[in-house]
Amino acid sequence: MGAAYFYHLTDSPLEATLPMLVGKARDAGWRVLVRGSDAALLKRLDDVLWQGPEEQFVPHGLAGGPHDADQPVLLGDVPATGFACVMSVGGADVSADEVQAVERTCILFDGHDGEALQHARGQWKALTDAGCAAQYWAQEGGRWTKKAEK
Repeated sequence: MGAAYFYHLTDSPLEATLPMLVGKARDAGWRVLVRGSDAALLKRLDDVLWQGPEEQFVPHGLAGGPHDADQPVLLGDVPATGFACVMSVGGADVSADEVQAVERTCILFDGHDGEALQHARGQWKALTDAGCAAQYWAQEGGRWTKKAEK
């Protein structure tokens, strides 16, 4: 039974936080889906993952290629089947059934974007009302602090 972890980005941008979280998920041995519905955002994140330091290289691919099933990290708007971790970016939705089916769901949202905040609040309510375990993490002075758990 999985849990949803909400990451309220205020100090670090998505481009800095996502590689760190993907690295932690991969260290746990998890296959990761980075779910987003904005193709430009996914392409930008693909570029970020390719350009990281060599010692932090994250093997990955954009969904739609011939080797999607072999990718340890896949970026796209695809079902979570076969993944242990789903990371939602750009307001991509994750269902309660998906949260329950994977080890971890990470919902990353921009704390400086009112619409993103409202969407994340709606996701929190929908997922916790459906019985999903959830944690809310916020940045304080460059560190992550757990602010709520349900």
